[in-house]
Amino acid sequence: MAAKQLALRETTIPGLVLLDLPVHGDNRGWFKENWQREKMVALGLPDFGPVQNNISFNDKTGATRGIHAEPWDKFVSVATGKIFGAWVDLREGDSFGAVFTAELDPSTAIFVPRGVGNSYQTLADDTAYVYLVNDHWSAEAQGEYTFLNLEDETAAIDWPIPLDRAERSEKDLAHPRLADVVPMKPKRTLVIGANGQLGTALRSALPDADFAARDRVDLASAAPFDGIRWADYDTVVNAAAYTKVDEAETETGRRDAWAANVAGVAALARAAVEHGLTLVHVSSDYVFDGTEQSYAETDACSPLGVYGQTKAAGDAIVSTVPRHYIVRTSWVIGEGGNFVRTMASLAERGIDPSVVDDQVGRLSFTDDIAAGIRHLLETRPEHGVYNLTNEGPSMSWCEIAKLVYEGTGHDPARVSGVSTEEYFAGKRVAPRPLNSTLELGKLEAAGFTPRDAREALTAYLAEA
Repeated sequence: MAAKQLALRETTIPGLVLLDLPVHGDNRGWFKENWQREKMVALGLPDFGPVQNNISFNDKTGATRGIHAEPWDKFVSVATGKIFGAWVDLREGDSFGAVFTAELDPSTAIFVPRGVGNSYQTLADDTAYVYLVNDHWSAEAQGEYTFLNLEDETAAIDWPIPLDRAERSEKDLAHPRLADVVPMKPKRTLVIGANGQLGTALRSALPDADFAARDRVDLASAAPFDGIRWADYDTVVNAAAYTKVDEAETETGRRDAWAANVAGVAALARAAVEHGLTLVHVSSDYVFDGTEQSYAETDACSPLGVYGQTKAAGDAIVSTVPRHYIVRTSWVIGEGGNFVRTMASLAERGIDPSVVDDQVGRLSFTDDIAAGIRHLLETRPEHGVYNLTNEGPSMSWCEIAKLVYEGTGHDPARVSGVSTEEYFAGKRVAPRPLNSTLELGKLEAAGFTPRDAREALTAYLAEA
């Protein structure tokens, strides 16, 4: 056979990709690279991570198998012989019921995404059908299969050998017609830290996700993911963390911070690698020492205290996950107790506070963080670190407090400034970075621009 160039061809079913494979022959026979990850991924094939290789050998022409949609991806090829393949989209969505057919010989292969029904009919004796899959077979997984009858009138597959003359199994004869097929649902997103400020905002931004609060997933526990069935998910968002900055400097707090922010994150990263998940991990400005005017994603971490050290360690672990987004933020404001609500309460109660005026940065409203995370998951830019705060000029905590007083109808002059050193004099607290300004150019180049912090603050106060 004439050698082809390795190439990918799109089909009429989303994600179903036909491949031309170079086959090199001589007087002894032939050789081909049946699966070549580096070359195929470079051409655009998903890096689907196969874990099992199966071979189906068929003695006679006309053996017909399918239509089976399985809860994993498959890479199908032919070692010897020839097949007529038919694929039907049985996934939930607009393409449900779409059909694609093609003949496969040793010079052709096809990538079949999860939920696309796969079937074939042999066109030669002694045909060996080979397929790689990216999950291990289990009785539990078999319960998620979706099937379609080979004779379905809606699919109307034009089989080369009429089905009444083909070899079929009793099980295949009993499969339902398309009208009775329950579409396979897509894999979902799991959000950890569901009841925190960000987790609450993510409920609106990611309405189809599953949300796990601490009673279901506790990153500080010895087995944080007991009961989680990772096969149901393709993405996990970690919005959970130990965030008690000052308590982290105590003996008990230090242990708890490392348990949740490092050991728990390591367990999560390991699960993401093992199951091919995209991991979104929320980080902090506390990974920096605050001595620079602003921080880009490429700047080296230099944490001052235990909390920042644990967050930096967690970031380093997450960076080893092939598909990861580290979302680095600062000065988070959302539902529940936070600085803005505290200042608004002080204003209403007639209290004139002294507020730190030498720590500067930007507020990060959880609605904007959640929208930014949704944008990353929808557009899938290059993996890595993305700074995500609100836009606008950097402000001190004192300046923000004055804006809160003004925005709630009180005199901003009631707020006075004080240095960090003076404010915490005589108290056992964690060191704070004096400059927490994060550069946003990378995120904006990826297509997302957060609201200006002042605009977001005004809206937040109006809704409070």
